[in-house]
Amino acid sequence: MPLPDPRKRNPIILPDGTPHAGTVMLSQVLDHPNIQAGDYSYASDFQVPENWAQHLAPYLFPGARERLLIGRFCQIAHGVRFITSSANHAQDGLSCYPFPVFDPAQMAGYQPDTRDTVIGNDVWIGYGALILPGARIGDGAIIGAGAVVRGSIPPYAIVTGNPGAVQSFRFPKPQIARLLSLKWWDWPAELLTRAEPALLAGDLDMLETLAPD
Repeated sequence: MPLPDPRKRNPIILPDGTPHAGTVMLSQVLDHPNIQAGDYSYASDFQVPENWAQHLAPYLFPGARERLLIGRFCQIAHGVRFITSSANHAQDGLSCYPFPVFDPAQMAGYQPDTRDTVIGNDVWIGYGALILPGARIGDGAIIGAGAVVRGSIPPYAIVTGNPGAVQSFRFPKPQIARLLSLKWWDWPAELLTRAEPALLAGDLDMLETLAPD
């Protein structure tokens, strides 16, 4: 089966032949200098936004000093929001009130938190999850519906709850190490097409036989 075209805005074609408008390849719709999304990563939403960047990362304003980085083959469900670092208020004073943002002379240089938010490859973020400023989610992780995620999430962890906590891992540690060494998400398209049966069947041995030298 051929891979979806990462350059196609709407990669899912419904049985009647029409494209599913609510599912988009992120690299084709995120027109924002502070957001980078890898090939094949997609988002789905029941109410199609006019501006996907603003919809997913509503606090990532023009001129912000942080970035939202999303890897390849990520899957982002309806209602997911990335609350990026621009949303944070300073906490080291006597008040959290952001006085400088109301003064044009001070606004441009005022941002208490500048951490990037980084999402790895092959990450599934479930319905309504909230990703907080500076979160770093490892490759292959699953973020459960409604989870509120902060800090660093290990590769292939399954995270649920508020606050989000690691409940388990998708695979044993030796298998995770093998997957991370393969980095299959970086393989060329023709090799990924051959690897699809192994990926779907969970056959790591088969996947390793296909790995490029």
